Amino acid sequence: HTSVVNRLHKVLQQGNYKLSSVASQVLGVSGRAILQAMMNGESDAQRLAALARGRLKASHTDLVAALEGQLSEGERWVLKQLWEQLTQLETEIARYDEEIRVQMSEYEMVLERLLTIDLIGRRSAENLLAEIGPDMSSFPSDAQLVSWAGLCPGSEESAKKNRSGKTPKGNPWLRRALVEPSWNAARRKDGYLGAMYRGIAARRGGKRAVIAVARTILEAAWHILSEGVEYKELGGNYLDQRHGEKTRNQLIKRLEKLGYDVSLTPKTVAA
Repeated sequence: HTSVVNRLHKVLQQGNYKLSSVASQVLGVSGRAILQAMMNGESDAQRLAALARGRLKASHTDLVAALEGQLSEGERWVLKQLWEQLTQLETEIARYDEEIRVQMSEYEMVLERLLTIDLIGRRSAENLLAEIGPDMSSFPSDAQLVSWAGLCPGSEESAKKNRSGKTPKGNPWLRRALVEPSWNAARRKDGYLGAMYRGIAARRGGKRAVIAVARTILEAAWHILSEGVEYKELGGNYLDQRHGEKTRNQLIKRLEKLGYDVSLTPKTVAA
């Protein structure tokens, strides 16, 4: 599906169309209506822009400018073939989705508990459950599950410093099911996992931060499945509160490096 969409984008670019720069989803309602018109021979930018529905990320003027292109007959033919492939793939995907829904129906209560984990959506929860199953008897601890997934820190870790920076090989499908949603932590402004990502990314980079978030999600899933509990959101300030003195000293050092003399006075709480 993704490769067909990418080829579709390439055909549009060859015709000097910049639809992806003004529509957040080229295959959304507006994008599909515009593409259908293009395949039917419409090339007038104003008429194409008039097909847009709802709010786009660009103004009407920018949309018109992005649609000032021209497809050759050959390019239009290729676009139609790609559209047919895309339609067939989406039909097949819908059929698989329905079968997954049927197969997962008996685990609905388990899925609902997994969905309490921050960053985990329905598809991620289904993928996670499909890979590890609902029975955690094969994994006596969360650490063993993390190791099986290949998400534990590298073997050269010492004093909380991973010199190799590599994680062991594990179940690639499970890793993908966890890593993909974990990237969303970079955009999470609040919440424990968002704070964890930012803290680790600042020191050791985004990729290591994502692995750490994925590991935490899997640990939470183990507790949910083995103990029947729900995910507890600790909040974005949890790490700062837990390591208050360390956080304070780090901030003081940063200010001192910027040339400030820092003196802190504890805030008194009114009686």
